[in-house]
Amino acid sequence: MSLNKIPPLHCVTQELARVAMKTLTPDSVITGARLLSTYSERILTEKEIWLKSGRIACTQPAGTARSCGLDTNFYDAQGGIVAPGLVDPHIHIESSMMTACAYAEAALLNGTTTIFCDSHEIGNVSGVAGIEWMLEDARAAPLNIFLTVPSTVPATSPEFETAGGDLTPERIAGIFDQWPEAVALGEKMDFVQVCHSDERSHAIIAEALKRGKPVCGHIYGREFVSAYAAAGVTDTHEAIYKDIADDMLEAGIWIFLRGGPPTTPWHSLPEAIKPVIESGAAAKRVCVCTDDRDADDLFLFGMDWVVRQAVKAGMRPELAWSAGSLHGATRYAMDNELGGLGPGRRADLVLLNDELEVQNTWFGGELVVEDKSVTASLDKIFTEERYQYPKPAYQTVSLPKKPKLVPALPKSLGKLNCIRTALPVIETLHRIIELTEVPNSWESVLEEHDLCYLTVVERYDKNGGVGYSLLQNFGLKSGAVASSVGHDAHNIIIAGTNEADMTLALKEINKSQGAVVVVKEGNVIAKVELPIAGLLSDKRATVVAKESTILKKAWTEMGCTLPYMGFNLLPLSVIPEIRLTDKGLVTVPEMELLPLFEAK
Repeated sequence: MSLNKIPPLHCVTQELARVAMKTLTPDSVITGARLLSTYSERILTEKEIWLKSGRIACTQPAGTARSCGLDTNFYDAQGGIVAPGLVDPHIHIESSMMTACAYAEAALLNGTTTIFCDSHEIGNVSGVAGIEWMLEDARAAPLNIFLTVPSTVPATSPEFETAGGDLTPERIAGIFDQWPEAVALGEKMDFVQVCHSDERSHAIIAEALKRGKPVCGHIYGREFVSAYAAAGVTDTHEAIYKDIADDMLEAGIWIFLRGGPPTTPWHSLPEAIKPVIESGAAAKRVCVCTDDRDADDLFLFGMDWVVRQAVKAGMRPELAWSAGSLHGATRYAMDNELGGLGPGRRADLVLLNDELEVQNTWFGGELVVEDKSVTASLDKIFTEERYQYPKPAYQTVSLPKKPKLVPALPKSLGKLNCIRTALPVIETLHRIIELTEVPNSWESVLEEHDLCYLTVVERYDKNGGVGYSLLQNFGLKSGAVASSVGHDAHNIIIAGTNEADMTLALKEINKSQGAVVVVKEGNVIAKVELPIAGLLSDKRATVVAKESTILKKAWTEMGCTLPYMGFNLLPLSVIPEIRLTDKGLVTVPEMELLPLFEAK
């Protein structure tokens, strides 16, 4: 049986019924288990599950198969908890810096068997071609991978940033019609334009709605909730406070509780869960999700960890696991296939201990993780059978020649428009610094106001644009850090204290056709190469995880207070209050361009 393909239900209903009626032998039986029922949210004791053709045929009292004398493969769960595999309703594969095939390794180790990914990152770089590369990669991966079609490529108009891709309403319609894996419209990030009835934004939404596809959301600000819901958006992972989560639940919007590493801005679950825990709101339209994970965090903080965080925040374990499996499947109308232990469902299963820690994972009825390690059949896919991206995917970075990476020094009195981090959240603050005297050098200004240079360089050979700002509260005291993963247009973002190190970082990115780099005193001290679209490594998950661990250690030792995934968001001009793109500083939600320096 292929790991990523089992027969559709309509082809096997007769044999499943025969197994359930004990007139046909199951392919395998998992016995001696407690079952976590996501339908009734309770634990059923002394049970076994009969599997056939990659699906669940029935559940029986433990020992039934042996008492019937069935000659089949048995797996003794030894009293452990068998639950449906986890369903992550909102992720970005590109955030892991790995291909879809590589992503599957960490996901399965964490008990995740289905993901719904929004690949707007590679869409911003390479348009429809990039989306199709990712879909081909997903088809080869040993994981159920569905696409929520990127809805906001580019994230804003060309006035505000330069992107490589452009997903028009017509192109999005084509993806829906050509690819059955395209099951929803991805997060509509331009929420300001949506709420103000922008024609293009609503034309894109219309392509999803007229095909009966759900529309996913991304929103900041309670004042936008009603208009956003009225536009057809029916979920969000950005409910980061109790009040806005309440508003969204009452507006009929699904809430995806985003659990992230506690030291990052992505861990909004403890606040967003409060309507359910404190106000008694029903959790029937509440899921948990991961959203963004880098490579090593994906191994450490997977969906199973998010479920345990929901339990820690006050959810009953059975409800929390349901929010991580059945609820996500239900949101996408796939609960007849995923998220439960009912007959006919895919045999995507996990074996848990009492702390809800994953020990084993079955994918389509085949054991792929045992005792927290991948099995030989799964290992073979990762080493021999991975999808190979085409040559154009490795040729996406084309930089201007010898760009100037620091701004011109002001020659008069005036004010500087700067960006200040607002840790621990991902919003940034607009800070104005008044120059009371004409500066002799940038160094004196940087030191006095806790600043470093922040520069964005256009990477698509379209206009050679370079945007300048100064970044406050970032903590960088020497050297430079740079990334080709500057959301959402994925131009090159560089922070530094001197132009020489910033230039070296940019050259390293160009040489690798994509990377995240740390440079100090003329030396590259850490680097993760991302040659596929400037976003993805072509190495195995465990290798990328080790590289990212080294990178993060170097990043921290440089003094950077904002994690590099948060740093990658500094050009994302849909998050308040101010961002930097290749076109310059952009205020949000006003959507106005500002110069770095305004003369008095």
